[in-house]
Amino acid sequence: MSLVITGTVAFDAIETPFGKTDKIVGGAATYAGLAASYFYEKVKIVGVVGDDFQEKDINVLRSHGIDVEGLQVKEGEKSFFWAGKYHIDMNSRDTLVTELNVLADFDPLIPESYQDCEYLLLGNLTPQIQQTTIQRIKEKPKLIVLDTMNFWMDVALSDLLDTLKMVDVLTINDAEARQLSGEYSLVNAARKILTMGPKYLIIKKGEHGALLFGDDQIFSAPALPLADVFDPTGAGDTFAGGFIGYLARVGTINFNNMKNAIIYGSALASFCVEKFGTEGLKDLSEEKIAARVREFIKLSSFVIE
Repeated sequence: MSLVITGTVAFDAIETPFGKTDKIVGGAATYAGLAASYFYEKVKIVGVVGDDFQEKDINVLRSHGIDVEGLQVKEGEKSFFWAGKYHIDMNSRDTLVTELNVLADFDPLIPESYQDCEYLLLGNLTPQIQQTTIQRIKEKPKLIVLDTMNFWMDVALSDLLDTLKMVDVLTINDAEARQLSGEYSLVNAARKILTMGPKYLIIKKGEHGALLFGDDQIFSAPALPLADVFDPTGAGDTFAGGFIGYLARVGTINFNNMKNAIIYGSALASFCVEKFGTEGLKDLSEEKIAARVREFIKLSSFVIE
């Protein structure tokens, strides 16, 4: 059974206080796919690029065993491109360029070989594209995880609410949780959002970790304090890919496994931000990931005497 990820496969140009890049491979599906590939073998991508996306660029995915049959290549067109500049606090940024290009009329096509999808991650795209992806998978996956953002709450709220009824897990940040729910308290926000359809909710809090809500329980995951944060681009997508990749590996969906999945997702995200673009995700080992997970465990472990 496979893990299917739909989202952007793109070019980014990034500037932070620690340096800058020219066009490099990025996109939500790229980061999520690379992260998931460390836990699960059958990762498959649904996306679209232009013919400016060369074989060497696609090989960033292939080198991790990721199936790219669902990656459409549009001849004579350009790939989605985003350029941004981060401020000194690394939490805020300015978008300098957004070129939708092939993404403007993206129609997600699901190859027949992807119909064994048991785990589905819907990266941040329009709610309509996310719905279409779900509808084109003939048998409902065991687990559907949805990522979205405040922009879709502003311009496509009705479609987003319809999509929420179709998924198992929603992952958003704290500001988005407050906007979607109309509640300031994150506990009250979570309660309200969980009535909209998802069984579980993950609220990402950046450098302050993440919260998991579901099964009438709450789990607070720490963020790992890092000495060097060079580029936060793709950290949320990396987190989501690691999260669903771990759950696909263990094969059982429950609150305890989701707690573990959040830690593994956070560990992958911590590697991501230490280098520019996808460089931090390219050459990890099981030992290195396990050591990073142990750092998370040590960070939040204590005994009251």
